[in-house]
Amino acid sequence: MAFSPILALYLTASRWMVPLANRKLASRLADGKEDPDRIDERRGIASQPRPRGELVWFHAASVGESLSLLDLIESLIDERPDLNVLITTGTRSSADLLEARLPDQTIHQFVPLDTRPFVQAFLDHWKPDVAIWTESELWPALIHETHERGIEMISLNTRISHDSYKKWLWVRGAASVLLGKFDLFLAQDRVSAKHLLRLGAPSKRVRINGSLKESSGALPHDEPERAAISTALETRPVWLAASTHPGEDQIAAEAQRIARRAAPRLLLIIAPRHPERGSDIAENLRKAGWRVALRSEGAQPDAVVDIYIADTLGEMGLWYRIAPLTFLGGSLVEIGGHNPYEPAALGSAILHGPHVANAKEVYDRLDEAGGARQVTEARSLGAAVIELLEPHRSAEMAHAAWEISSQGAQAAEAAFVEINAALDRALEQG
Repeated sequence: MAFSPILALYLTASRWMVPLANRKLASRLADGKEDPDRIDERRGIASQPRPRGELVWFHAASVGESLSLLDLIESLIDERPDLNVLITTGTRSSADLLEARLPDQTIHQFVPLDTRPFVQAFLDHWKPDVAIWTESELWPALIHETHERGIEMISLNTRISHDSYKKWLWVRGAASVLLGKFDLFLAQDRVSAKHLLRLGAPSKRVRINGSLKESSGALPHDEPERAAISTALETRPVWLAASTHPGEDQIAAEAQRIARRAAPRLLLIIAPRHPERGSDIAENLRKAGWRVALRSEGAQPDAVVDIYIADTLGEMGLWYRIAPLTFLGGSLVEIGGHNPYEPAALGSAILHGPHVANAKEVYDRLDEAGGARQVTEARSLGAAVIELLEPHRSAEMAHAAWEISSQGAQAAEAAFVEINAALDRALEQG
């Protein structure tokens, strides 16, 4: 087995990092970033007993990753009725969203901080038969300790962005050792697979599998709420700026100003990537002369509202169903773009900026198929909105986007097969 001095130093130091980790937790707790009732989970102290029998553990870094796993988890439980599932995440928002959506036989816990005593306590309690990482979170102590226990590890939906790749190149030896502990990588795309190989992942263990998000079901929604909002809108045309970041809200508002010259009753819904920004967005827009309402305050998008701020969690399925046209944020500023499958699966035509490196292949496919279109600033965004207010034009784009989003069943099926096989091997060895 290859050796990395940097990794060895990290793992040695992590044995003695408990006081530092506790101070970090105290700081995060004070900032509202941790759940006070479940803070011990971050120390590896479980808040629930381990169920008897087989247990597969999924770790997901973000809200989107965790939600993309739910259909796969349900399929696995249908196939193996006695299977138990543990899913870990690191954020309160992901826990809040998962609480109402977890399938039966599925437990959520917060992932422990990457301190070896915390990690060891976590693994000693849960004793998973198979461990599944999603996308690109690589916590050295967690990976090392899981491998040391002989637990088969699969990296699912693996994505290594160019920025992440450049960072790992500085510690390529450590990256190579960590990647060598995984039994299989199911990469999202060719770029991620190439980055994995260059960082030292064994070539026989790397496969291009597509994105699991591409095959996940449509986001849920509250139908009575959708009907109520549709009634409030009456016949107003509407478009959505989704997952916006600072700077994009103002661009969307300027595009709205341009588009309203052709459609004076047009409503813009802004759903910021981080809903806590809602009140600041509203304040800035009001200063610019807009009539603004906030979802978090219980307001409805009535006839006098120019811009409606959808600053709540877990309602994107609602907004994508209401808006036939979506500008997807994180793309006019250098964030790298966000998952286009969610609006595509719900019949919304897609506009995006040039900064989509996080999912470039997907956006290229959507653009080529006519399901998405690139814009560059407020003027081109406003012009595209005007054009796509024509129902037949937005419908053509939405259908093309839906066809692309419906091609992902193969990724989910391959993941299902590999996880089932890993569980069978664990059962044979156990």
